[in-house]
Amino acid sequence: MTVVNLHLVSSLSPSAVLAVLTDFGPGRPEAWPGNDAEHFEVHGLGENWAEVTEGTAAAWERARYDWEPGGDEVTITTLDSKLFGPGGGWLFRLTPEGDGTRVDVRLTRTPGSLKGKVLASLLPVVAPASLRKSFAGLLKAS
Repeated sequence: MTVVNLHLVSSLSPSAVLAVLTDFGPGRPEAWPGNDAEHFEVHGLGENWAEVTEGTAAAWERARYDWEPGGDEVTITTLDSKLFGPGGGWLFRLTPEGDGTRVDVRLTRTPGSLKGKVLASLLPVVAPASLRKSFAGLLKAS
């Protein structure tokens, strides 16, 4: 299992960051880097959960999102993935900081294939900077 931790600071309030993370409307593929409309499908959606497939032909993932309305965490559990096995996923923890939000991110990957193991071994080196850059515009973060 590979674990990557990073944080960033958003100018958005915690509730606004939560809203961005849990917006599964039709504009999500365009807003989120690394997603396209062909690989975006909402399988189920409730007040505090969603089951979604998103990504691209090269790297898609079906995951379950869980959160509490007005809460400070979003947990994303990988159910299926082209590159990684089930389990693992993401944890976003939101903490008020000044006029914005500190967003602590934990990415956990459980490789299911040789290719997944190779990619997972590279994550600690390449993922922090890459993820900060991809989340910066979306979360109005630095």
